[in-house]
Amino acid sequence: MYDPVKDGMEKHSGAVIYNEFQPPQELSDIVHSYWQLKTEAILNDNFTLHAIPDGCINILFNQKDTDIAGVTGLKTTYTELNLGKDFNYAGIQFFPGVWKGNPNETKDSFVGSKYSGKLPLIDVNIETASLIFTDKIPVFSNLVSSLIEQDIVGQNKIVQKILSNLDHVRSVSEMAEIVHHSPRQLQRILKEATGLSPHDFLKVMRLQRSLKEQNASLYTDQSHYIRSFKKITGYTPARYFRKYDV
Repeated sequence: MYDPVKDGMEKHSGAVIYNEFQPPQELSDIVHSYWQLKTEAILNDNFTLHAIPDGCINILFNQKDTDIAGVTGLKTTYTELNLGKDFNYAGIQFFPGVWKGNPNETKDSFVGSKYSGKLPLIDVNIETASLIFTDKIPVFSNLVSSLIEQDIVGQNKIVQKILSNLDHVRSVSEMAEIVHHSPRQLQRILKEATGLSPHDFLKVMRLQRSLKEQNASLYTDQSHYIRSFKKITGYTPARYFRKYDV
């Protein structure tokens, strides 16, 4: 199944820890992971997270300021998030295509304001803020189950089939053949499910695979690899792998 890399954390980031926990089996086709990013001590300098597109949607909780929460998801380019010197974030990462909530509520930038939507994110944030990471998991799972019941998240079989066959996808036409739809039908389905065109979805998936494999075999040639990589991440592959822990 699709397994995106974590966002870019500079090597030797000091007292910053990242934890990840797998969801229970019954939610494993909806949730990629539960995660936590926090400081163990106040840093000397501000920490910047280099976030890259992965097609996923995250529910994010600022556990130092429980009024702040949100739904986030990048499109096709990176963003740099200045998290400051002392922070504690936790969240739920959903697989591409499963989020059916209001697309206008999804942000692709820093979440720093009070949540004002209709989801019970503030209640969950308050309930979990003082818990150790493993004790947050049942509360997050209950939230996901509630969202499934409300049809705010749910399995998307078309997107899931594409994700299960990424090794065999080199073009939009191949993607369409795998799911037995025309490219035009796929355009509508993917745009509705992920907010991305098939071409952009393929670019993001190809980048994620190249980050895992750290090679250019998925691209036409080396120059295509470097251009595409830099357009999405802001770095050449060599600079990115030197700077960030992947």
